[in-house]
Amino acid sequence: MRLVTTPRVTFLRDLADLVQLRTARGRVVLAVDGPLRSGKTAFADDLGAVLEERGATVFRARMEGFHRSREAQAAFGPDTAERYVDYGFDESALRRVLVEPFRLAGSTGFVTRVRDVGRDAWVEPKWLTGPEDALLLLDGRFLLRDRLRPLWDFSIAIAGDPVDPADAIAYARCDPRRVADVVVDLADPARPRAL
Repeated sequence: MRLVTTPRVTFLRDLADLVQLRTARGRVVLAVDGPLRSGKTAFADDLGAVLEERGATVFRARMEGFHRSREAQAAFGPDTAERYVDYGFDESALRRVLVEPFRLAGSTGFVTRVRDVGRDAWVEPKWLTGPEDALLLLDGRFLLRDRLRPLWDFSIAIAGDPVDPADAIAYARCDPRRVADVVVDLADPARPRAL
């Protein structure tokens, strides 16, 4: 289905061209990082739609689906912004059930989320498989930190200053705008632009 051409869709089509130019065939993992309330999820959803418009098989995931439980986070000390940055997400599960099996391709199954953060509960795993050529498009906070950055074939940072204390800590350690392949300004969401 052809998307209606708007300035946002035109920008996303140009970005999709760049992604396809810079990544090989096979399984490709894309990350969209940005501070809280920056529009990263809607942007990733729209980028996924543009990639699908071009015939790509796209699987969407959110870092929110890999939160640790409140109980598991509490084991790491008092509830602080620093604890959230360091221990808020189950990066082991992200690697083990999503990124690594996705990269194996074939009939290997992968899961796009393990927790419902709103209910603070595990979700029944929905094991997925896909064709040899497929894209995994993940959005979330802290994705471009040093220990996760090697997982991504292509990365996008949404511009914007951190307003949440956890984002401020994460940005002081590693500002995603400095390490991403592309930085996108969503000050006007209808007319995004690369910086």
